[in-house]
Amino acid sequence: MKIAIRPEQPGDERAIRALTDAAFRDMVHADGDEGPLVERLRADGDLTLSLVALSADEAIVGHIAFSPVSIEHGEAPWYQLAPVSVIPLRQKTGIGSDLIEKGLSDMRGAGAKGIALVGDPDYYSRFGFTREHDLSLSDELDPFLQILVFEGEKPSGKLTLAPAFDG
Repeated sequence: MKIAIRPEQPGDERAIRALTDAAFRDMVHADGDEGPLVERLRADGDLTLSLVALSADEAIVGHIAFSPVSIEHGEAPWYQLAPVSVIPLRQKTGIGSDLIEKGLSDMRGAGAKGIALVGDPDYYSRFGFTREHDLSLSDELDPFLQILVFEGEKPSGKLTLAPAFDG
């Protein structure tokens, strides 16, 4: 499936919410808060980068969000990748990978020192993410916490997410 990727534009909000809700609806690790999370990030001004994937007929079939984080012993700016969503009928076709690669490239180009995420290490390691770090988030999430350093040393200490993640 040929797609185009572009930044979110005014008017995309409804499609992004529907897409995100559908993408996470049947996932065992999802809590149903992913769609509202993107809306809270946007409302708080913490949606640093929001990209959409468009099908040939310009329907939004994928979305990725990046938001700022702070790190106790780390040099800013660092960001979190979350969530990345693909419409269920198009999952496992490379759209998510394309969004991640484009998002990482854009964030690096914008001067990010690195990216953190919580996710499947087997999936995200292909993009260079590693669990080899000295960061902590929570006992429950730490086994899935991964980072990708663009510049500088690996940070250490407590990772604090954007307030929208507090729900």
